[in-house]
Amino acid sequence: MQILRTTSENIDFQDLVKNLDAYLAEMDGEDHAFYDQYNKITLLKNCIVIFENEKPVACGAIKPIDENTMEVKRMFTLPECRGKGFAASVLKELEIWTKELGYEKTVLETGKKQTEAVALYKKCNYAIIPNYGQYAGIENSICFEKIL
Repeated sequence: MQILRTTSENIDFQDLVKNLDAYLAEMDGEDHAFYDQYNKITLLKNCIVIFENEKPVACGAIKPIDENTMEVKRMFTLPECRGKGFAASVLKELEIWTKELGYEKTVLETGKKQTEAVALYKKCNYAIIPNYGQYAGIENSICFEKIL
């Protein structure tokens, strides 16, 4: 497994995000347009791509939302590569990078229907918090936080 720190200009990151968007469009159904507006990847400076045997298999990103907090975005693992710990590795690397940049915590949003994602975040010691920002009052959203 190789971990690459990059930006959203990386073609492997972009390709994985295209797969993620297709997956989410199917999962979210009619709600997809609402979520999609908050998931643009233009100008993301802190992105991770994980490779297995030189093939990009997982990704994630962080972006600042205030002076103490980074938001985890665009977490995805190719379906055929799930169950190998790649998502947890992406998340751990994003947490390390967050700390290196001087931030104190990470937050994230996922859909309640994405049970694998919810289980991952709980396993990685993320705590459920009230829905923040644009997700406040959105029934399908579940938000998490981790103090680093």
